[in-house]
Amino acid sequence: MKSNWIEVSRTFFEIPIDVRSRIIIIVAAAMLVPTYFFPLWNMTLYSNQFLEGLSLDIYSYKLEGAKTPNRDDLKEINALNHYIGMRPLKEEDFTEFNWIPFVIGGTILLALRAAVIGKMDKLIDLFVLFTYFGLFSLWSFYHKLYLYGHELDPTAAVKVPPFTPPMFGHQTMANFEVYSFPAAGSIFMAAMPLLLLAAIWLSRMSWVSRSS
Repeated sequence: MKSNWIEVSRTFFEIPIDVRSRIIIIVAAAMLVPTYFFPLWNMTLYSNQFLEGLSLDIYSYKLEGAKTPNRDDLKEINALNHYIGMRPLKEEDFTEFNWIPFVIGGTILLALRAAVIGKMDKLIDLFVLFTYFGLFSLWSFYHKLYLYGHELDPTAAVKVPPFTPPMFGHQTMANFEVYSFPAAGSIFMAAMPLLLLAAIWLSRMSWVSRSS
């Protein structure tokens, strides 16, 4: 029975990818290009002092606060963080910015490779690797939020209990209402594994139909 399972698995991984699935894989690769231009995440803070909100966009390679002629939201957020003892948000502290753009670029190349070679095993490898990358990136983001909210300076002017800024949704922190949601870049990125699953399913169905 074990040898039969191995044979079934080997047969599945050798399934050729049909034309529809190759097109879907190319579209999936194209979904990652906007992640270089659109933010992956947005955090907005509201308070009585900032009724219009302080906005922070997190890209795959940088942090950027909303800017007006009289204000840079990232600087304002860091000034507020200083009062509660939180480390300033600095791009050099986000090691993720050093590797995420390269991983995205490598994934695009692997997707094009899978479309050209046209074998199910290459498509499965791509899906597994990108899923791992996505889950690890989310964990890394949450871990960073945890550290920023728990490694507080005990000599800060304002004492607050350790906290974790929200990753999804809303949270009240001191006199601030904080909202955190995926931005356009993450939506494009989330589309890729869904498209890859569609390509896997279509190729398998096409192969079953031809084999019947």
